[in-house]
Amino acid sequence: MGVNGAFGRWSSCLLVLLCILGIYTTPAVSVKKENFKTCDQSGFCKRNRAYADTVTSTSGFKSPYTLEAASVKFDHGVLSGTVIKSLADGATVRLPLTVALFDSGVARVTLDEEKRKKGEIELRHGSKARKDRYNEAEKWAIVGGTKLSSGAATKAAGKGVTSVVYGPESKFEAIITNSPFAVEFKRDGETQIKFNDKLYMNYEHWRPKIDKPVAEKKEGEEAPPEDTTGEDESTWWDESFGGNTDSKPRGPEAVALDISFPGYEHVFGAAEHTGSLSLKETRGGDGKFSDPYRLYNSDVFEYEMDSPMTLYGSIPFVQAHKKDSTVGVLWLNAAETWIDVTKSTASTNPLSLGIGAKTTTNTHWISESGLLDVFVFLGPKPQDVIGAYSELTGYTQLPQHFAIAYHQCRWNYVTDEDVKDVDRKFDKHRIPYDVIWLDIEYTHEKEYFTWDPMTFPDPLTMQKQLDGHERKLVYIIDPHIKNTDNYPVVDELKSKDLATHNKDDNIYEGWCWPGSSHWVDAFNPKAHDWWKTLFRYDKFKGTAKNSWLWNDMNEPSVFNGPETTMPKDNLHHGKWEHRDVHNLNGLTFVNATYNALLARDKEEEKHNVRPFVLTRSFYSGSQRMGAMWTGDNQAIWSHLEASIPMLLSLNIAGFPFAGADVGGFFGNPSKELLTRWYQAGAFYPFFRGHAHIDTRRREPYLAGEPYTGIITQALRLRYSLLPAWYTAFHEASTTGAPIIRPQYYVHPSDEKGSAIDDQFYVGSTGLLAKPVTVEGAESQEIYLADKETYYDYFDFWTYEGPGKEKVAAPLDTIPLLMQGGHIIPRRDRPRRSSGLMKWDPFTLVVVIGHSGDAEGNLYLDDGESFGFQEGAYIHRKFAFSTATDSLQSEDLAPTGTSTSKKAKAYLASMAQVHVEKIIVVGAPNAWKSKAMVQVSETTSGSSSAATREVPFEFVAKDEGKAAYAVVKNPGIAIGVGWKVQF
Repeated sequence: MGVNGAFGRWSSCLLVLLCILGIYTTPAVSVKKENFKTCDQSGFCKRNRAYADTVTSTSGFKSPYTLEAASVKFDHGVLSGTVIKSLADGATVRLPLTVALFDSGVARVTLDEEKRKKGEIELRHGSKARKDRYNEAEKWAIVGGTKLSSGAATKAAGKGVTSVVYGPESKFEAIITNSPFAVEFKRDGETQIKFNDKLYMNYEHWRPKIDKPVAEKKEGEEAPPEDTTGEDESTWWDESFGGNTDSKPRGPEAVALDISFPGYEHVFGAAEHTGSLSLKETRGGDGKFSDPYRLYNSDVFEYEMDSPMTLYGSIPFVQAHKKDSTVGVLWLNAAETWIDVTKSTASTNPLSLGIGAKTTTNTHWISESGLLDVFVFLGPKPQDVIGAYSELTGYTQLPQHFAIAYHQCRWNYVTDEDVKDVDRKFDKHRIPYDVIWLDIEYTHEKEYFTWDPMTFPDPLTMQKQLDGHERKLVYIIDPHIKNTDNYPVVDELKSKDLATHNKDDNIYEGWCWPGSSHWVDAFNPKAHDWWKTLFRYDKFKGTAKNSWLWNDMNEPSVFNGPETTMPKDNLHHGKWEHRDVHNLNGLTFVNATYNALLARDKEEEKHNVRPFVLTRSFYSGSQRMGAMWTGDNQAIWSHLEASIPMLLSLNIAGFPFAGADVGGFFGNPSKELLTRWYQAGAFYPFFRGHAHIDTRRREPYLAGEPYTGIITQALRLRYSLLPAWYTAFHEASTTGAPIIRPQYYVHPSDEKGSAIDDQFYVGSTGLLAKPVTVEGAESQEIYLADKETYYDYFDFWTYEGPGKEKVAAPLDTIPLLMQGGHIIPRRDRPRRSSGLMKWDPFTLVVVIGHSGDAEGNLYLDDGESFGFQEGAYIHRKFAFSTATDSLQSEDLAPTGTSTSKKAKAYLASMAQVHVEKIIVVGAPNAWKSKAMVQVSETTSGSSSAATREVPFEFVAKDEGKAAYAVVKNPGIAIGVGWKVQF
């Protein structure tokens, strides 16, 4: 190859080694903030913040945006028109407007730019990029809920104003004002959301670059003063950061809009960030941030706490909440986005000293490119907003059952024998787990779709051992493909031209774990077709049917790129610039992997199984494909504490299948911290222990007693409650409901608890958890929002709400309460994995509250196939009535659901699965003398079977512990109707 070639290869090796050593070893310090932009370093953010400041400080500021009255039309649920932007030189810019009203009650406001849309602009540097604004985000993010409203209608309004009523019973109203252009949304006549109320809207139109003459300095004269009267053009045409220069061939093209929530004190969402669930103000001051919340998916290791800094994923969806009212907006834009949050308080009476004052939250959204495209949700309940958002972007995947159990991971299990040894030791110590994971070291020299022949010579035998106990293997495959010789995958990628291109429209080369790499362009449909072929069992030899996938580094992470990612002027399929689609990149890659895993051989082509894929990077809609985790956290107490509001934020943002690395990825946790983290992790929807390659091994059996025993208890608690968790996942997959639920969601009328983010409810079970996240803590103070009885999960100690209750929490105890009025299904027999619990009997815990009644649900299916879509499932409602002293099981499946062949086969397979115990907590004293209860079962084709008596045990109240009763072996099948008469 000659001297230059040899030097190039040595330089390449050195560069990637420095990247790995300098960035990805366990650092002594936290995140390198200097590697990531602040708003002041992001040209479009700084410009639009300055624009907002100018508007605020200018008396009588006149917005340049006016809706042209003659252009306004309304037809079949769509209002259209043209917004005119008036320029200082007298010219105008035409911005086509669409306001669409949907049957779901959702509204959508879209603003485009006519000149770019028609391609009537010139690109600089001979760029081959698209000329129009990116308009395909909905192709990836939106899947439903967009049927236009047939009932929407205009109504009389004042001059220069158009009013449209829509939504359920026409209770919603959109009021569009012509000058200055603004939109107001009302529900039941009360204003809920305002667009451009503060006049911050700014649509950076296309304009040619005009090179201004530089005045010559004559000898003996001072240099002419700099012209500061015009706009700051310093970052319009190019922008440099960290040694990289963005060529910006389309010039400035940012879009910005202020969205206000009158009367709303709290705004939640804008995941993913650290910090409180209720978003903080971002314009400086005590307890406030000085930078906006940033959405720009990035590889940020050892991220800092309580920060608006960007992380791995972006969901540009926020909800505003006040007593008995929740509303929300989705900002559908995949480019880099910043969100300023400010609050103002006003009182109707200046002498009221703040009593009765109302707080308004103002948000200022700023995106670098693309359309101004906003969806509006008017509630009024939290579930109304989250449900409508989920219908729009897709419900979370109903995962395979194993996926909601415990996952054991580290970077890296070093050989196939190492994997088998860990598997055996879990069994030896009687610790349940379902999945073991392999990080990048399993590959041959970081070449994906290969096995290292020295360390993993026999992967099939390894997977066979796991399969013996119904366990799975997850291996990692990232979007960077090693650029090397004799590697068929990269040869195909290049020959088929399926990689992302650079600004010159050649295949882009960057650096990641393998060294020189190319990136799969998952925006290209042909790349999806090719990607599917790589996962076939006969293509990726050594993979088995119990192996699944982990997609990491898909922001994308590029070690030598600007902000550790891809240059914004790179080109994707369709000639869209990377700046337009950046936050969608991870979603498209996971989408390709998900579809590839649906069928890896001919048998699976006929009978798809549900894929399992974990992603680090995500966007609205990623929830349809699998799970996510919060990335490279640290083994310190503050990161354990932060995991709870982070996961709550994701749950209310439509992505509930979320978790954090248990134990912390970087560093070595103390045994107390590791134990407390497992106790918290037992309540993460996605439950995985993970650690960095330089950390000490920390499998639960290595902790030693009492820690191993306490961790095992936490794991067994998770496994016993898997029926409740799976039911919560089913609810999320059909309604979008969060799996772990914050206070405001469960108690929307309770203003005191709206911002609480360190405790949560599990699904609809009434289980209220507050994991210990502080070193040395022996107790927890739990806030009870309602006038209801709560019971300690483990000993039935009684607490009465509303108010705060101190709950004992020594190291071996998880603060976990049961809210009265619920029935919790569980399986109590300890097993090695969840797959071995499939035919185990159930225990029903009936928790009686103030009303004396209780109810709960149970959902079951085969836990792996899509047979549930053909009725192959069991869905039961359990209801206890104090009026009749009876507990009944009712079928929740729609009539006719169980008639398919698959449904009948599944129900037949579950015929012998029964309820082995019923525990009634808070049992009435009137039962004290009972020794027997009557049980009757409804069988197929008959009204009921004969009534029989079964033994009954009553345990009286003991000090603060509630009375309870136990029905043992009632002999009733889980899948049919029955009645227990007390």
